Amino acid sequence: MPQKNAIFVPMERMIELFTALGERLRLFGNTSATREVATVACRANEWFSTDEVCRALQAIATEMLQPEALRQWLSTYATPVRVPRRILTVMAGNIPAVGFFDLLCVVCSGHRCVYKPSAKDSVLMDYIVDELRVLLPEVPVDRYDGTGAVDAVIATGSDNAERYFRAHYAGIPMLLRGSRQSVAILSGNETTEQLNGLSDDIWAYSGLGCRNVSLIFAPDGYDLKLEMPHINIKYKNNYRQTKALLQMNGIPFEDLDIAVAVEQRNFPKLLSELAVARYRTLDEVKTWLTEHDREIQCVVTDCLSHPRLADFGRAQSPSLTDWPDGRDVLAWLTDLA
Repeated sequence: MPQKNAIFVPMERMIELFTALGERLRLFGNTSATREVATVACRANEWFSTDEVCRALQAIATEMLQPEALRQWLSTYATPVRVPRRILTVMAGNIPAVGFFDLLCVVCSGHRCVYKPSAKDSVLMDYIVDELRVLLPEVPVDRYDGTGAVDAVIATGSDNAERYFRAHYAGIPMLLRGSRQSVAILSGNETTEQLNGLSDDIWAYSGLGCRNVSLIFAPDGYDLKLEMPHINIKYKNNYRQTKALLQMNGIPFEDLDIAVAVEQRNFPKLLSELAVARYRTLDEVKTWLTEHDREIQCVVTDCLSHPRLADFGRAQSPSLTDWPDGRDVLAWLTDLA
């Protein structure tokens, strides 16, 4: 049954709403009020920096909230649905405003979004919702207060959290996401610009995102040189601990001054550890990608194709069709109705 407090917002009105939000987010950090929001967000999560908070919100505005991109994105779906449901979105907090995409999908699909932000990112998500309410007071978004029935859930977290979600929300439709990491594949012919982009793909947002590259495939004999960026002090402390742990265990590594590189073909378990795998043929890499598909979020390369491909320097600038885990969220939401 449709919810009594649901409203029907035509698609064009949705596009206008999120375009207007994008115009506001594009200017985030240019006023004392938004700089204060960024400062408060960084106090709540010491892994955040004000520059990266601004970067994240401006990337949302640029990559996701352009009117023609929104119109084209929504044009192939039966949106908005005529029988809206209450969709709980349980959000991660590892990257600034990382939960926004799910909120966007739920609202644009015509459902009502009941969002539960991470305590590490509630400042930014509440700010975005407040901005939406200024633009459209009746926008179908509520902050989850722990009560009230929901009809479906989208939840993002660790593998342990995914197991908890699966048990806790049993009986209703679920779209669950666990831990994933990203990989880069080099041909050995990359330009300096591409390698600088790869550095950003690795260390943007302190490497905490599932779209951050943590495993690099490079040809045998290739001398990989990466630009070392300025990094968060918490990441530096983590790097020192990781280096000490590897030394204690006698594990060989290359010291990159802000991280350690270890020769292996598995995703690293430690944040400041970068895995480097050598290959002789790309067929080896293709086989590895197939065998580890469920562990991979995106692939940064220009030497082979992949359904979750990202250009160098673009891993942390996902577009509307860069679905997390390769799952089409809008298709899932419209199927609920």
